[in-house]
Amino acid sequence: MPRRSTKENKNIYFQSREEAGLTRAQASEETYISESRIEKIEYGQMQINPQDVVAMARAYKKPSLCNYYCANDCEIGKESVPELQFTNLSQIVLTLLSSMNRLNDEKDKLIRISADDRIDPDELSDFVSIKKQLDEISVTIETLKLWLNQMIVNGDISKEQYESL
Repeated sequence: MPRRSTKENKNIYFQSREEAGLTRAQASEETYISESRIEKIEYGQMQINPQDVVAMARAYKKPSLCNYYCANDCEIGKESVPELQFTNLSQIVLTLLSSMNRLNDEKDKLIRISADDRIDPDELSDFVSIKKQLDEISVTIETLKLWLNQMIVNGDISKEQYESL
């Protein structure tokens, strides 16, 4: 059995490999990334690229690595991609329904604001509030997609059955 690292402050790529129970050599075989490159990425000595992240996410069975990369390591994503917090299905659904109910209460305001194709100064506060609700719905939908991908990777949901629907 390989020795587990005692290094503190491991980055997410290091933690994910260890959680998957893979040595660097095994990870290298699964990802087609050299052991030395994996080590440099894990120690923060080399910047990771998107192809590496996708390979690691697949090999480590951790789709959330892609979201982490986009939200934290990608210069474009840092500006536009929120980091998702993995949670359970019931929490995701309740959050989504709550957000949708609040938005439903605001739909008449949104119609009034958008009717003239511009946002007047006295409408800005309501518009920003509605936009925040839409952002929350968007994040919750992405969280649901992440949850689904994780369930497929775990084998809890059949990929073939899901894709056939």
